[in-house]
Amino acid sequence: MTIILLLVGLGLTVLGADWLVDGASAIARKAGVSEFVIGLTVVGFGTSCPELVVSLTGAIQGNADISIGNVIGSNIFNALFILGITAVIMPVSMTNENRRRDIPVTLAVSVILVLFGMSRTLLGIGGDDNLSRSEGIFFLFLFGVYLYACFRFDSKEKNDMPDHKNMRLPLAIIAVAAGLAGLIFGGDLLVDSATDMARSLGLSDKFIAITILAGGTSLPELATCIVAAAKHRNQLALGNILGSNVFNILLILGCSAVITPLSFRGMSLVDSAVLIASSVMLLLWAYTGTKCRIDRWEGALMLLAFGAYYYYLFEKL
Repeated sequence: MTIILLLVGLGLTVLGADWLVDGASAIARKAGVSEFVIGLTVVGFGTSCPELVVSLTGAIQGNADISIGNVIGSNIFNALFILGITAVIMPVSMTNENRRRDIPVTLAVSVILVLFGMSRTLLGIGGDDNLSRSEGIFFLFLFGVYLYACFRFDSKEKNDMPDHKNMRLPLAIIAVAAGLAGLIFGGDLLVDSATDMARSLGLSDKFIAITILAGGTSLPELATCIVAAAKHRNQLALGNILGSNVFNILLILGCSAVITPLSFRGMSLVDSAVLIASSVMLLLWAYTGTKCRIDRWEGALMLLAFGAYYYYLFEKL
């Protein structure tokens, strides 16, 4: 039965990603905005729903480690593993706006999170590091500004590839909604069944948490990016990851911190360094190799960095 649920979850995830990419691309054409902005907002928010549910639940229950760990782990997984594997499949192109504005914004948001959350540790002052309610409100304010800027300053660079399906707007909206539902429910089934199988094999809860559950909430981003790369929708893939990472920090941690101050006790300087380094690598790739593109070899380096970080985590178990 567990294997059947695993296969059903996998099928829903793949189908959901396919519907989401087609629907989001059609909406971008009909609404007159770029695929990148659709990926940054609609798709980015939709694929961040699992992180939102997990982090808010953790905050309501007073478990800050769940909220913080889920977002930090997901952002590292998104930037290093998902974009890395996407670039290996198909080099991910960037626009000038991506490298001058969007990637630096993602980096800045990550730096702000570390500075706010780990200020005492960084300054060598005693006491607990935490993200306060006032800082959570500030994050939500930044999130509002970010959303406004996304649409206000959209370059409207369209993907020149023809829309083979020529989907009508109502059908495109239904496809996006159905795709998101498939991703969320399929991903949930996949994570639950994989966790049951891992426990039946005698694997520890810590191992399961770091591997299956940490990557589980990022399954929607993974499926969406791979499908987008296969369909040559590079801007949708890049927008999905950058949007998800900004949403995770500003919206999800902002809301969670307003509910209850979030302690950074469980977050090490290594975790912070890897979080920031993942955005720095994206900015570096924008100006090296083939400019304005993440090449296959650069994607492979991101996967190596991700593997090294996970090896470090396993060594700490």
